[in-house]
Amino acid sequence: MASSPTVIKDFEDFARVHAMLLAATSLPPSLHEQLFRKLSSETFDAGSYFAVETCEDGRQRRLVLASEYMPKESCVFLVDHAWTFRLPYALKQLKEVPGLAERMASLMCVDGDGSPASAADEDGSPLESVGSLETGARGGVVDILDREMEKARKRGSASGVWLELEELGIDDEMLCSMNLCDRFPNLVALNLWGNKLQDAETVVQEVGRCRNLRALWLNENPVLENSHVADTLLELIPGLEIYNSAFTSNYGEWALGFCGGVYDMDNPDNVSHATRPLETITSLDLSDRCIRKLSNKVFSGSAMPSLSHLNLRGNPLDQDSTGDLIKCLQGFTCLKLLEIDIPGSLGCSAIKIIEALPSLSSLNGVSTMDILESGKHVIDSALQPRLPEWASSDSLADRIISAMWLYLMTYRLADEEKIDETPVWYVMDELGSALRHSDKANFRVTPFLYLPNGKLGSAISFSVLWPTRDVVKGEECTRDFLFGIGEDKQRSARLTAWFHTPENYFIQEFKRYSEQLLSRRLPSPPLEAPTTTSVLPVDGHPLCVYTDIPQVEEYLTRPEFVLTTDPKDAEIIWTSLQVDEEVKNVLGLSQRHYVNQFPFEACLVMKHHLAETIHKAQGSPDWLQPTYDLESQLSELIGDYCLRRRDGSDNLWILKPWNMARTIDTTVTGDLAAIIRLMETGPKICQKYIERPALFQQKKFDLRYIVLVRSMNPVEIFLSDVFWVRLANNEYTLDKSSLFEYETHFTVMNYIGRLNHMNTADFVREFEKEHQVEWSDIHERIRKMIRSVFDSAAAVHPEMHSSSARAMYGVDVMIDSAFNPKLLEVTYCPDCHRACQYDMEAVVGGCGDLRGSDFFNTVFGCLFLGDLSHVSPL
Repeated sequence: MASSPTVIKDFEDFARVHAMLLAATSLPPSLHEQLFRKLSSETFDAGSYFAVETCEDGRQRRLVLASEYMPKESCVFLVDHAWTFRLPYALKQLKEVPGLAERMASLMCVDGDGSPASAADEDGSPLESVGSLETGARGGVVDILDREMEKARKRGSASGVWLELEELGIDDEMLCSMNLCDRFPNLVALNLWGNKLQDAETVVQEVGRCRNLRALWLNENPVLENSHVADTLLELIPGLEIYNSAFTSNYGEWALGFCGGVYDMDNPDNVSHATRPLETITSLDLSDRCIRKLSNKVFSGSAMPSLSHLNLRGNPLDQDSTGDLIKCLQGFTCLKLLEIDIPGSLGCSAIKIIEALPSLSSLNGVSTMDILESGKHVIDSALQPRLPEWASSDSLADRIISAMWLYLMTYRLADEEKIDETPVWYVMDELGSALRHSDKANFRVTPFLYLPNGKLGSAISFSVLWPTRDVVKGEECTRDFLFGIGEDKQRSARLTAWFHTPENYFIQEFKRYSEQLLSRRLPSPPLEAPTTTSVLPVDGHPLCVYTDIPQVEEYLTRPEFVLTTDPKDAEIIWTSLQVDEEVKNVLGLSQRHYVNQFPFEACLVMKHHLAETIHKAQGSPDWLQPTYDLESQLSELIGDYCLRRRDGSDNLWILKPWNMARTIDTTVTGDLAAIIRLMETGPKICQKYIERPALFQQKKFDLRYIVLVRSMNPVEIFLSDVFWVRLANNEYTLDKSSLFEYETHFTVMNYIGRLNHMNTADFVREFEKEHQVEWSDIHERIRKMIRSVFDSAAAVHPEMHSSSARAMYGVDVMIDSAFNPKLLEVTYCPDCHRACQYDMEAVVGGCGDLRGSDFFNTVFGCLFLGDLSHVSPL
């Protein structure tokens, strides 16, 4: 920002001070002065123009225009922020700030007694109803059977029968007494939904005799707890096409005719139809029928030449290739309206689907012309929203923490000197939070910092809201939750934070990715004898070292090295800064200078590149937790998450920024919406959390190892005998509320919390005693893992080698409950303050005490003099 006046006095001051902030909002310039007037007078007048309504059975709210008409870009409104916080303190604020939890619970619609059941209508009837007989008494079953027998007699012995026996209290004994097979030899459809059938053998025996059945509904009967009932019935009744509302693998003409309105209770079979009973179907709803394979002889354009509207949502369709599906759909020459999951079996791109099916006029309820004009690849208008779910026993704070990701927005503070490392999250007030998503939004809303004194210290945060289209009275007011984010930034996958997107697509993406990992394995470089030698000049004069690291300046005391303040005079550059080509040119560095950085070392020290490097070299080794780069692998992560949830497996994850240290912006969560929304605060990896780590006196810990690299071709690395333990301060627990406790789940206490240093030798002795293990066994596994990490880098990035590079890296390791090592990260130029400050009794490698003041003498001796004191080759 430019230099600012002390106080904003007029619009010119406002525009000058806020120039960059205004540009960032994209608010039309014609509205800037109106915004200034409302900010300076604190005018919150949106309530006069809008109304908030409940929807989704009271589990959501929406915003509608209450005034007669609002032209595009005609006005701007201030929206207050009801709650502003930094994520680690969210739970604490909800528990301690008076009234906050109550207001947020009401705003997020989680203040009721319990999460509504969604599987039934208000009267308790199931989602799918295939008939409407009202008789409910037990004795009425006989009347129904007699009536249906009379109908069958009148229609003729060859005609089919459809029996509606839903919710009549039928138990196993009554089912036997009904003798359905003998009474109705041509029974085509049988609805036993919501009865009291329990015994699998009885049900299989009685129903299995009805060999002409095409449809059977046993939904909501206790017998379905036996998983073998379905397989047995399908074997006994090979012509069964619909079972419990789902299509079987044998589905054909009858199932399609039922969904297309050809077959029903009055017309259960084809006796009165022509030879092509499906030819009159114009609209076919096959949504949520568990269809795995669509392309067959019956589902074809020749069988249904008049079909113009087809709904295929909610089906896995995983036994058809995309090409086969496209070819099948191309056979329907009259098809104009198509509904299908995107992403899904036809891919991720609405545009490609339209190009393959040019006869379509509408895709998922949106005009194909509009889709092509907008360039949108994902059409999300028909996705069902995720609604808050909770148990009546959950506290208000827990409900809010779960629901808040549907409402949160974020920004970072910055001034002329630096950007704030920790993002700010906020919830707009009741009006702003009622803005729901639309792919064709008619409003925009964006955060804005008002600086009444012209300085960041006086900043007041608001959101500004303005219409981007003409809006009429009663029309819903919406915003695009992912404004400016297209499919190149994984828009369709990111919508999963707010909507129910097709899980099967993501699961298939994950399975494909997993298969790729299994097939990857590069040969490790051969173990070779060290080739590097001492770089000390033959005349014995000391090596000049330039450094900006205080510990090196203080503790590098070997006579073979001398410090210099001018990098041009140095032979060794040891710096915490990135030395790129531009820096080398400015400093006049050449190949004669040794630098403590290897080219392309980002493949190790940036977290997403580290995972990528290991995956390319070794697939998915046990010592690396499942890791996804959220910028490019969100679909695969969602698939992994969904499979774990389906299987009841551990589903806790840790999100880490690509290139930040000290656990900044690092979060532990089991909430998929949170994982997706946290992408908004910067590029991250998402890694499976080590839920069962080895503990030390009930506390979590990790280990920092120091690796010295003299060469990457051949790989020539050494492990310092100096390593140290970092301990959490609180006892470890997976209680949900503990995930916000830094001192429970994190171990780096140098900058947050209280640092409890423990001598490494004492730790090892007590750990061995506590767990009855030999540390030497664990240490050997760690050595092998570290060697594999650097072998992977050498194999994937041979360009990393440089004869003028010597470097030190920190490798952070955690031990799981089976005492196997897990790689956490690799750090460039690690903080070695602790190594220099404390003397250490040797635990591995050589014998004797390791003096902290000699740490950098050991490091430089190994890297530049070939001295292997207190290091061991890997």
